[in-house]
Amino acid sequence: MTVPPPPRRRVAAAVLVAGTAVCLAVAFIDLPREGADLPGIARDAMIQALPEWHHTEVVSTLVYGTRGFDTLGETFLLLAAVVGVVVVCRGREHRRVFLQEERLGRREQEEARGPAGERSRRTRHPRTEHAEEIEQGRAGGGDGERGIGARGPVSEAAMTVVVRTGARAVLPLLTVAGAFLLLSPWAPGGGFPAGAVLSGVVLLTYAAFGYRAVRRLVRPGLLEAVEMAGAAAIIVLGFLGLVLEGSFLANWLGLGTPHTVHAGGILQVFSASEVLEVSTGLLIVVFSLLAMEREWTEEDEGGGDAERDGREEDVR
Repeated sequence: MTVPPPPRRRVAAAVLVAGTAVCLAVAFIDLPREGADLPGIARDAMIQALPEWHHTEVVSTLVYGTRGFDTLGETFLLLAAVVGVVVVCRGREHRRVFLQEERLGRREQEEARGPAGERSRRTRHPRTEHAEEIEQGRAGGGDGERGIGARGPVSEAAMTVVVRTGARAVLPLLTVAGAFLLLSPWAPGGGFPAGAVLSGVVLLTYAAFGYRAVRRLVRPGLLEAVEMAGAAAIIVLGFLGLVLEGSFLANWLGLGTPHTVHAGGILQVFSASEVLEVSTGLLIVVFSLLAMEREWTEEDEGGGDAERDGREEDVR
């Protein structure tokens, strides 16, 4: 039976929601109207966008040009978060060569238990056996290479036909939207939102059709290599500006015609590098979390009696 939360939690939640609503209402009321004067920084950005960058979209010139160093920091903050998640979610390291104490110790325990150990091994949980097959590279087609999300909690291959049909209709639209955000120099966008949308395409495919539909793409080695390539491209782009123009992330490419992909000089290169960093980073984070699974041991599989017997032997 579900126990309802205590009244004080409801009161605290109501106060928090009411306070947030008041803050949002005050902020909305205080928004500048259409006839209000632009702040100085906004006016300068609009004045500089077209002559200095040949770009009519002020947001892109700010994000990847005027304050490109700040965007660089945000991008590598995401990289640091990805590294942190991977470290926390990493699985048990396999010991090789002569460092096999754990395997040898398990074998000794099975031999010492005798028939009881054989019986517990025969009655192992199916989920445990499947997890061990995945660890040994036999599951998922037996290709020997385990994907990041191969051990997720969902065992079904795909969702219902309704969901799959809806996903087939939505996936092309999301892909086009991500490409538009990346390549359109006349609308707010760029690599960060485009990377988020494109990673959502992969996640929707995984949710609708199962891991087999994305396992060739969602591999640790591939995603990490592409992410590092995007981060390296941003660093090289910045240092070339320092060498050629005397300022980090300074524009050193030709500006091209306004309203074209070539406008803005390094803006599109920066944006394209960031879409690699953001999309792969988000995929690594999500699939690393999905791959987290409780590690099974013999004690967890109903071997409590054997564990208790071992403790009694230690006491004696």
